Amino acid sequence: NVLLIVLKALDHRGAFRGRIDFALNQKLIGETMRVLIVESTNDLALLWSRYLERQGVQVTVSTRAEQAIELICDTPFDVIVLDLVLAEGSALAVADFAQYRQPETNVIFVTDTTFFSDGSIFALTPNARALVRTQTPPEDLAAMVAHYGSAA
Repeated sequence: NVLLIVLKALDHRGAFRGRIDFALNQKLIGETMRVLIVESTNDLALLWSRYLERQGVQVTVSTRAEQAIELICDTPFDVIVLDLVLAEGSALAVADFAQYRQPETNVIFVTDTTFFSDGSIFALTPNARALVRTQTPPEDLAAMVAHYGSAA
């Protein structure tokens, strides 16, 4: 199977602004891509999860680090979308545990702070693949999930 991404339109800054068609629902072994979203803000988690689900992705949402770690114990994930600043628990602990328990899982960090803007997150967390702002349009985030999920 080939990952298919068709971009219909870009805005003046080059950000995705239009329909994106994905062939996400079939991985190379014929399984649905599985994504864990760890985000304390329910509205944001819902926005991302609905967008990914419309693309054929199986999405699980967690609002707390402890819950995310339990999910990682029970379910294999291709990609984890992880907010660096969680209301309850440590995002770095979640990424660390995912690296130990599921070393092939790629992590996309999201944040609304500039704390790791120097790229140091990539030195701290070997499974980190991207660091993006929480304001990133869901279609852009979905494109990253498609890319890193196909590599898992």
